This record gives sequence, structure tokens and C-alpha cells, in this order.
Amino acid sequence: MYNNYLKRFLDFILSIIGIIVLSPILILVALIIKLDSKGPIIFKQKRVGKNKKIFNIYKFRTMRTDTPKEMPTHLLTNPDAFITKTGKFLRKTSLDELPQLFNILKGDMAVIGPRPALWNQYDLIEERDKYGANDIRPGLTGLAQINGRDELEIDKKAQFDGKYTQNISLVMDGKCFFGTILSVFKKDGVIEGGTGSLPKGDD
Repeated sequence: MYNNYLKRFLDFILSIIGIIVLSPILILVALIIKLDSKGPIIFKQKRVGKNKKIFNIYKFRTMRTDTPKEMPTHLLTNPDAFITKTGKFLRKTSLDELPQLFNILKGDMAVIGPRPALWNQYDLIEERDKYGANDIRPGLTGLAQINGRDELEIDKKAQFDGKYTQNISLVMDGKCFFGTILSVFKKDGVIEGGTGSLPKGDD
């Protein structure tokens, strides 16, 4: 019941509240981005949604317009060279993710769920298939984000996504939500140009 109806209802309500409450920050960040570098304020990118349906994710633009668009940051040779001055701060604080409140409002995403993979991250998509993690709405944050984020190996990340998929509940979502707030303040697991530095192992 929670997974099918109540979760979506709460996502819808929370996204509206988030957009209204955070509107001053959204406007301020948009203005700073426009003043800092040339290019659009919002960055759109193809991501894998529920049942592997492709959708455009929204983010505040943190990189130069000549950055390879369909490549994960950690695969760039020198990602710092592409990140704008404002972008570094936005990525460290996760403020660049705020436009995804509109993805949640539309129903492309949930507040809590596996982070949506790029359409060409075939290794991650394949690993998630093993756990059914591609069958639910991706999230703004999730269990993997409070357990290592960029530091996790692909298979470990998929295991956390699978664990979440198999244990979706209001309690689990609350754990991920408040765990994310703590991680953002501590800036845990954010690695520009790298991934997978945590050792592999069982949950």
C-alpha cells in the first residue's frame, strides 16, 4: 500500500512544499549561475527511470557548456577543469540537485529511491536488474547515498539499491531522508573524478 499509493502522494506533497519553501534559494542560485558563467541555468540529462523508461533529469548547471554531456563525472580525465566556480560549491552542498523537485512533482522520480543512472551506465543498470531496483521510481536520495555515495563500487551501490527496493517502507524512507541531511552537512562520500574507493564487502 505504501509503495504504490501513499509514497507517491507524499512525494507529490513534499515536492510542492519543497519548491515553495526553497523558492528563494532556487532563485538566488539561478542568478548566481547566470552571473558566473555562460550557458543555461538548468542542465538536462537522460536518465533511467521506473521500468527503465528514459527521462530528462533537471539539475543546476555546475559545469562548462563544452563538458561531454553523456559522460559520468568520474569518467572525465580532469573533472575539476570543467566545473565552474559556483559549481564546486553547489556540488559539495548538493544544491545542484534541487531542480529535481520538479522531476518528483512530475512523477519521474521519488524523494527516496535509487539514484537514477545515466542511460549509458550499462554496468550499473545491469547490476540493478539483479535486485529489481530498476522497477521502481529513482530518487533524489537513497540508501546508497547515506552509505558511501560516490565512494561505492558499482556492485555495492546496486546491492544497497536492491536492499531499499526489497524493504520500502515509511520507516526506511525516514531513515534515508534524515541520513541524507546528516551526510550533506558532513559532506560525506563526495569525490570529484572518482568512484569506488570503499572496500567491497557484505552489508
